Formats: sequence, C-alpha cells, structure tokens
Amino acid sequence: MPTAILTGPPVPGSSLEGDLRSLGFDVRTAAGAAEAETLLAGVPGEDRVALVDTRFVGHVHALRLGLTDPRFPLSAIPGAVTAQRSGRQALTRAMARENSASGQRAGNGTLVEGLPDRVTAALDTDVHRPELGSLVAAVPADPQARNEARQAVAAVDEEAVRLRSAVKARDGFFTTFCVSPYSRHLARWCARRGLTPNQVTTASLLTALIAAGCAATGTRAGYVAAGVLLLASFVLDCADGQLARYSLQYSTLGAWLDATFDRAKEYAFYAGLALGAARDGDDVWALALGAIILQSCRHVIDFSFAEGRAGSAGGPAAALSGRLDRVGWTVWVRRMIVLPIGERWALIAVLTAVTTPRLTFWVLLAGCAFAAAYTTAGRVLRSVRRPATDGDGAARAARALADLADGGPLSALAHRFRARGGVAAAALGAVLVTGSALVWGAGWQTVLAALAYVICSAAAVGRPLTGRLDWLVPPLFRAAEYGTVLVLAADAEVNGALPAAYGLVSAVAYHHYDTVYRIRGDAGAPPRALVRAIGGHEGRTLAVAVLAAVLTASGFTVALTALAVAVALVVLAESIRFWVAAHQGGAPAVHDEGEPA
Repeated sequence: MPTAILTGPPVPGSSLEGDLRSLGFDVRTAAGAAEAETLLAGVPGEDRVALVDTRFVGHVHALRLGLTDPRFPLSAIPGAVTAQRSGRQALTRAMARENSASGQRAGNGTLVEGLPDRVTAALDTDVHRPELGSLVAAVPADPQARNEARQAVAAVDEEAVRLRSAVKARDGFFTTFCVSPYSRHLARWCARRGLTPNQVTTASLLTALIAAGCAATGTRAGYVAAGVLLLASFVLDCADGQLARYSLQYSTLGAWLDATFDRAKEYAFYAGLALGAARDGDDVWALALGAIILQSCRHVIDFSFAEGRAGSAGGPAAALSGRLDRVGWTVWVRRMIVLPIGERWALIAVLTAVTTPRLTFWVLLAGCAFAAAYTTAGRVLRSVRRPATDGDGAARAARALADLADGGPLSALAHRFRARGGVAAAALGAVLVTGSALVWGAGWQTVLAALAYVICSAAAVGRPLTGRLDWLVPPLFRAAEYGTVLVLAADAEVNGALPAAYGLVSAVAYHHYDTVYRIRGDAGAPPRALVRAIGGHEGRTLAVAVLAAVLTASGFTVALTALAVAVALVVLAESIRFWVAAHQGGAPAVHDEGEPA
C-alpha cells in the first residue's frame, strides 16, 4: 500500500488527509524533518512513498497526477514529491542531504517547513513534473494566500479537466470528432465501476472477434452486424486508453495487450470477410493477405523512421509541415488521408455493411497504398535533405534498426562475404526474390533468387544502419518476405494455400510487432535464440521458396500450414512469457501515445 507522509503542523479545515486517503494512500504525519526521515526509512522498499506539505492546497486530480502515475520513478508537484521502488534510493539520499543542510542552517534541529519542495530540489536525478494546466497545486505561505488558492480551486471544474485530459492529445479526425466525445464518458463510467483498462481492451477484442464471426456468415445481415460490431469494438478500443489516462492505470502489460489486440482484431476481421466471401463463391484471400501485408509494411515504415531518425534536426520538408500545421484545416486533411486506425476501421465497417468483401478490400488497398506512398515520400524527402543522426543517437538508432531487421543465422553466415550494401542491397534483394516469384513462380529460379536475397540481406546489415535512408532496410525486408509468401501461395492455385499463407504472415507479423513494442518499451529486442529458432526473415523466405519448388501444390499448402503453426506457437509462447514476467517483475509502466495508426 502506498504511504503519504505529511510534513509540518496540521492546518485547520484542510481536506488534504482525506484527499490522500481517497487516492489509496496510508497517511502518516511527521512533526519534524527527522521524524519524516525515520518514517520514510520505515516504508517497505517496494511500496510507493510520498512527502506532502500539510499546507498544500489544490485539486485532487493534481495530487493524482503528481503522486500516482506509475510511469515515473520520481514525480513532483508544488508541495509534494513521490518515489516508486526504483526511485526510493534517490529520494532517501535527497532527504538525508536536505536534513543535514537544513539542520546546519537552523542551528538546532532541522526545519520541516517546505520540506517536500526542498527534498525535490535536492534530488540528483530526473524528476517528472506533470503538466497541470488549469489545475491548482500550491503551498500558500499565509492565510490570505490560502484563501486565494481555495478560491482558485473552486473556480475550476476539476472533473471537466480530468475528462478532457483522458482524450489522446493527437488523434485522427474520426476518433476526435465522432468517437471521443462520448467514449470518454464510457471510460469514466468504467472507472466508477472499478473496471480496468485491460478488461475494456479484452472486451474490445471479443467484440471484434464476434464481428469477424458475423462477417464469416456471408449474409447481408451478417455483414451489417459485423460493421456495427466493428465500430463498437473501436469505441471500446478508444475507451480503454481513455480509462488509463482518466485513472492513471498504466501498465507494461496493458500497453502490450492494447497494441497486440489491435492487430489481432484487424487480422481476424479480414479473415472473417474472406471466409464470408468464400461462402458466396468469391475467393478474396489474396486481397485479405495483401491488406495485412500493406498495413504491416506501413507500420514498420513508421517504426523504423521514428527509430532511425530520432534526434535528427528538421529539414525543408519538416519546415513545410510546420507551416501547414498553422493552417488548421490542413492538419485534419493530412491526418485523414493517411488512414489512421479510426478512419480505416470506419471505412471497413461501412463498406462491409453496404458492399461486398471484394470491394471492401479493393478500396482498403487503394486507400492504404496512397497513404503509404504519401507518408513514405515525405519521410524520404526529410531524410535526404538533412544529416543523419550521430553520437549516442546514431548508435541507438543502429541497434534498433538491426533488431527490426530480424536477421537470422543465414544472414550471419553470409557476413563473411564482407559486403557493405545498406539500403541498396536490401532493395536489390527484395526485387530479386519477389520479382522471381512473380515471373517464374515455384521453381529453381526463385530458389536461386532467394539465395541471392540471403546474401543481399547480409550485405544490407554488414555495417551499422546509420545512413540517411537506412531506416528503409527493415520495411524492405518485410515487403520481400511477406510478398514472396503471397505470390508463391497464389501461384499454387489450390484451395487452402492462401489461407495457410495468411496464417504464416500473421504469425511472423506478430513477431515483428512484438519486436517493436519491446524496443518502444525499452525492454530490448527478443532474444537471439528466438530469432534463430524461427529462421530470421531471410531463412523463412528461402525455406518457403524451397518448399514451393520441391513439393506439390497440396504438399506446399500443408508445409505452409505447419510452418505457420510452428512460428505462431514459438513466438506467442515466448512473447507471453516475457510480457507477463515483465509485468510481475515491476517493469516501468508504459503508455505510448504514438501515431494514431
């Protein structure tokens, strides 16, 4: 249980102790600084502890933001400072230093007045200071200032501020204007009933899976129900993050579940549409697979660019973007045309309800292709017109891009060729293997092209990925691997080949997303043993090419299915083990606003 230590004499009429108890704190009072230090030492090391000035006047939500956010080891607002387990030693050191210094200043005993703020100033590490906006957090020095602070508290609608802050700061047009105005009230309703963000996230997943089942019926009523349920799932998807912000219930496990379930919902719905179309005699599995390939490649472009260009200075393209941001309507247009998750799901839901799965996929592919071209072109322009990162930023970017590349044992063996190709080698390898699959299909030509792809892949990562365009290396690998699987499965022309390929790409894409989430959460990449066990991108591509060449079409379908199941079991087992262990081990909470993708 967290503990709050009130420092200083009690203030008549103050509601501070009750406010702290309402936030879950066990409240103790210290008459002097020495007693406060003793009480601090007595709090178990794994518990959160806070020092709060008894003269504090402010909103309860200001205290909540300053003292309960699980993402930060140390956090402070005027009149209060708190530490989680990882920040306890720093707080203890600061308390000892301040008591020693103030004792010398006082001459006889240590001063208790203003102790939390002085301890905050004495901290020798970073301290999070939340943005309070119109919320009040003050330590009045006299009765008049205290009355003025109380009047300022009464003048602000705290609940309205809290509700507004529950909405993501940057989001798409559909989410901002068509969902968030009411989903935040749903989030508050959930908070008042003790529901957790993870429970709402799970409800969103279940709703989307039911929607996929409705789409799989292949009936018009099923498609209409699927569209409605998909929108309901998205509302819940917005509400879970808003609930986390409203109640500050952030967690490592919750961030992973939210991100992972988003992908599971989308992929399951695409599969449901493909199954529904099959009931009507229309095979759209290639379109469904193309949709998840395009969307996955778009995301890895986002992730790679963010990692590869972190810390770089802006260039002309960034300056133009900044000028456009000052023209309000252009902001929303540019957010809409990149088809963020809100617009994309709304488009899918409406098209599912009123058209056919085939038309739904074609419109989705066209929209996503335009969005990918628009964003990638802008990022390429930004990259070529400005210098690459250097120093520590460059080293971190190179490590992240190498992890995102997902190279396996074959790529490591090919390093002995000592080639240093960067993005050019990655592009050459991708063109060779996918082009060969398109032209020759399953055959020895594609196997040779896959071998060339292995060599090119090793050359691409043969040096640190610090070049201006090296952030394109992981997306090129994803496009080559996923695209080769799609083309060879379509070339088999037997029932079940494309669904098997869909399963394989989904399993591999999950692994790649999981890598991203670990990097974003500062948890490091998946263990190399896992990457070697599933072959790396180049090993899987070569394996699929060989299987297509040596097996019959039906045998190739069975092999794809087996490979999909094996990869899924391995990556899911290791991923679940890692994230559950991180959560139970007290890993720092994560809440990534990220891109509205």
